Amino acid sequence: MTRPVADRDTGSGIDKALIARVLLGNDQRAFEQLVRRHQGMVRAQLRRLLHGDAAMADDLAQETFLLAWKKLGQFRGDAQFSTWLYRIAYSCFLQARRRTSWIGSRVKEDAVDELHAPTETVDLQLDLARAMRHLSDAEQAVLLHCVQLGLSHEEAAYVLEMPLGTVKTHALRGKSKLRQHMAEWQATNHPGETP
Repeated sequence: MTRPVADRDTGSGIDKALIARVLLGNDQRAFEQLVRRHQGMVRAQLRRLLHGDAAMADDLAQETFLLAWKKLGQFRGDAQFSTWLYRIAYSCFLQARRRTSWIGSRVKEDAVDELHAPTETVDLQLDLARAMRHLSDAEQAVLLHCVQLGLSHEEAAYVLEMPLGTVKTHALRGKSKLRQHMAEWQATNHPGETP
């Protein structure tokens, strides 16, 4: 899922040129191009963090880009622009989680899942999403950024503001728990089949 280095370098060069135009001339069109280039990946990150809540993800994506506009002068270039945006989006997510009844919404979501018990034909993605809910918030965040979004451990550490060793530990523990949960699911739902 990680983009090839040449693509990242080309994209980074385009981002740097657009950022320079914004900073030098307060060029709103250049910023609009930055938004168009990165809005999909920011929305995808937020939708995954919010377990599919597209409306909330769109609201937080808009908040992310407003903050990016205000703070663009603080972008030092020590990370990819996309990584910097992921960090802002993750911060917006954490703030929203503190503002809302996050725990209540997760309990309701789990109750709905129990009402619609999975059958043998349930899509593997749904089963994996349910398995992800058994991980700690930190493990979920690390796996989202490293596996689903294709960031390196170093980039995820930057986005999540965690020490690199902590990110690696959460990645290993999270993957191990997912393997165990999915193996149990396989044994329960498809006995005798090998994964």
